[in-house]
Amino acid sequence: MPRSRSASRSRSRSASPKRRKNKDREREKERHKRSRHRSRSPGRKKWRYSKSRSRTRSPSVDKFGRSKQRRDKLEEDDDTRVEPGVRTEEMERQRKIRATEMQNKFIEEETQRRIEDIVMKRVEEELAKRKIDVDEEVMRKVEEAKKHVEHHLEGEYERRTKEIAEQFKGKEEQLKAEIERLKKEVENAYEKVRDSERKLAEERLAMLERQRELEEDKRQLEYNFLKNEKKAQELILNKKNSRPKLKFELKPMIPK
Repeated sequence: MPRSRSASRSRSRSASPKRRKNKDREREKERHKRSRHRSRSPGRKKWRYSKSRSRTRSPSVDKFGRSKQRRDKLEEDDDTRVEPGVRTEEMERQRKIRATEMQNKFIEEETQRRIEDIVMKRVEEELAKRKIDVDEEVMRKVEEAKKHVEHHLEGEYERRTKEIAEQFKGKEEQLKAEIERLKKEVENAYEKVRDSERKLAEERLAMLERQRELEEDKRQLEYNFLKNEKKAQELILNKKNSRPKLKFELKPMIPK
């Protein structure tokens, strides 16, 4: 069994090139028949040609801004109705029209560019001629503006200086009044302090005098106390016959 399978495979492989050749021949025959059939039916060929052309069209607007769909439709109609020679003439005419339009557009753009160049050149020449006058006019206006600004700044400076001087003057007067008030307060405070010091000195003198009197009284009391104590001791001890003599008297009896 395996040998038979391998043999059948080798046979199929060897036979495949022949089959391919036969298929290719059949395809060539079919193509030839179709081409002959298409050549016999020109209307169908034109229709297929126009259809293929309509499929490969570019966007709906060309570079000149015209609608391509309408033009393609007209071309398709022309292709379906007109003979090949007439169609070629129409295509040539359309090509010439497009070429003329492109040329006109190029001429218009070039003319516009040259006009702009001429205008710019004349403007530059005119500006070059008037440059000195313009510079002088500009310098004159700058000087006028400078003088105006300087005059304005001088007036503003004077006004501001005057305002500041008045402000300082008012502040100076206010400060002077404040200084005078503070001086008076300080003098009053000094006067109060002097009165207080004077009173304190008087009170201190009075206290010293009172203290001296108290000390004098104390010394006097101490002296008197010692003196009395000494006398008492002398009496007790009868020193210097300080004790008084005792006297006894008999009073007469008075009869009743």
